Amino acid sequence: MDLQTITYLVVGASFALYIAIAIWARAGSTSEFYAAGGSVHPITNGMATAADWMSAASFISMAGLIANMGYGGGLFLMGWTGGYVLLAMLLAPYLRKFGKFTVPQFIGDRFYSKWAATVAVVCLLTASLTYIIGQMTGVGVAFSRFLGVSSDTGIYLGMGIVFMYAVFGGMKGITYTQVAQYIVLISAYIVPTIFISLQLTGNPLPQLGLGSDIIGVDTTLLSKLDMVVKDLGFDQYTTSLPGSTLNMFVYTLSLMIGTAGLPHVIMRFFTVPTVKDARSSAGWALVFIALLYTTAPAVGAMAKFNLHATVNSAVGLETGPMGHLNVNPEKIKANADLYAAEASLVYEKRPEWMKRWEKTGLLKFEDKNGDGRIQYYNDKTKNAEAKAKAEAAGWKGNELTVNPDIMVMANPEIALLPNWVIALVAAGGLAAALSTAAGLLMAISSAVSHDLIKGIFNPNISEKNELMAGKVSMAVAIVIAGYLGLNPPGFAAGTVALAFGIAASSLFPAIMMGIFSKKMNKEGAVAGMLAGLFVTLFYVFAHKGIFFIKGTDFVDLIGGPNSFFGITPEAFGAIGAVVNFIVAFAVDKVTKEPPEHIQHMVEAVRIPRGSKAVSGAH
Repeated sequence: MDLQTITYLVVGASFALYIAIAIWARAGSTSEFYAAGGSVHPITNGMATAADWMSAASFISMAGLIANMGYGGGLFLMGWTGGYVLLAMLLAPYLRKFGKFTVPQFIGDRFYSKWAATVAVVCLLTASLTYIIGQMTGVGVAFSRFLGVSSDTGIYLGMGIVFMYAVFGGMKGITYTQVAQYIVLISAYIVPTIFISLQLTGNPLPQLGLGSDIIGVDTTLLSKLDMVVKDLGFDQYTTSLPGSTLNMFVYTLSLMIGTAGLPHVIMRFFTVPTVKDARSSAGWALVFIALLYTTAPAVGAMAKFNLHATVNSAVGLETGPMGHLNVNPEKIKANADLYAAEASLVYEKRPEWMKRWEKTGLLKFEDKNGDGRIQYYNDKTKNAEAKAKAEAAGWKGNELTVNPDIMVMANPEIALLPNWVIALVAAGGLAAALSTAAGLLMAISSAVSHDLIKGIFNPNISEKNELMAGKVSMAVAIVIAGYLGLNPPGFAAGTVALAFGIAASSLFPAIMMGIFSKKMNKEGAVAGMLAGLFVTLFYVFAHKGIFFIKGTDFVDLIGGPNSFFGITPEAFGAIGAVVNFIVAFAVDKVTKEPPEHIQHMVEAVRIPRGSKAVSGAH
């Protein structure tokens, strides 16, 4: 059976499963719609949380970033995993005990202010909508490559699938669907990696295969990669660092507190019966997350190794070190006909996987010197020896551009794995994107219907009408998410960083102060959120050029690119959080203390006994 048919069958079966679960688990009350009735088992919730946590960024992009960045890519592992631990240990149990199932509702009640709740809703919507762009884009890429449809058609199909199980099922339908999606995505991630680890090292455990000797070569996989990338003019794979040590530290911290502040994951801890169950589900989720995150470094390294190997074999004629593709200029000069024949042969011999991915635009081969061979070097190399070798081989610039997002999805094809494995990876990528998209849409829906409509504009709305408002909000959010996926803004490359930056600089400090500072008042919390949000947006937007004023370079207003101690805009969320804390405590010192009953409530929430029922009532 051909790859296309198998892919249709595997992906179609996974979608049928999601829809069947949604029909079985459809929500009949606001409690089921927002918090799955508060009756989900901790292990089940842990698996659903893992699926919600591991988005298309984790499944598709993270290993590709590690493949490109090497050691420096570890900041994503540390940041995202560390952020989950931070959330599980410092936030989730206390929020669960508070008894409300949305972050804006917690902030509004804790800081006794509808203005605080409104600002929190704005921050939540901004973070969630920017984050969801990447999920919808991932859906479009996966559909376009594996199902043979356009990226736009893929996004429409993704919107339809999410609509089926999110709008009708609410959090209840999403929870059980995410359990199925976790099983699909973790299988799709680990199974091909086991195959590839066996191929390269003979070790079935990718985590151990990463440090094992390559079959037939008396050197480890990482050592070989170091030699290869250095010969191509890159930094060594195991020592490369993105920018300064300070930037790496701040970047990691920003990812940690940003992910800990993302509301769609926090909501998952309101779906279990008790605080004890919330802690237990947090532990189980960490186990399920670790299965993917401990495998990601092996996926990245093996994908990079296989890419160099397949590019090398694609040339087939005269080759140097793996990925270093030599030509023979004298032979070309002596016999133009022979050169033309060889060039034609090279074009024909490009592997099928490369031709398929070129159609998506995520992989490009540009023959800059017209010799018909793929020459893959670092254009910005400072390695004089590597540059001299490349130029001697007729090099006129790197000819191969590989988008990091294809590394995981293309790896099974590069390694020539069975078609069913390639189809499984397609289903896994879609599961990762759809599971997180559903969680984000749930957070958006609850913020609009529960926190704005019921909490502020119409407190007396009936449960039936609130449930309808929640479903309508979800449907509208799906349309907006689809539109953003179809028409991503010019700063699409920075949207994920912007989402984490917004959560880190606005929501995370407010939640932390709400739990651990009984003296923090509403004026301080609101001022802190606005200040943190403003400085982060300004720094990111100035770098990304999103002010839409022609002839104006806003980067100059902040002193040039990365002017704040060399910190990149992707890492600036942590600085925004510091600003949030400073402003909040400064304003708190010159304004009235919170009422006594609020201070007693904060103390009661921190006592690790008992919990309130999840009702969402004000």
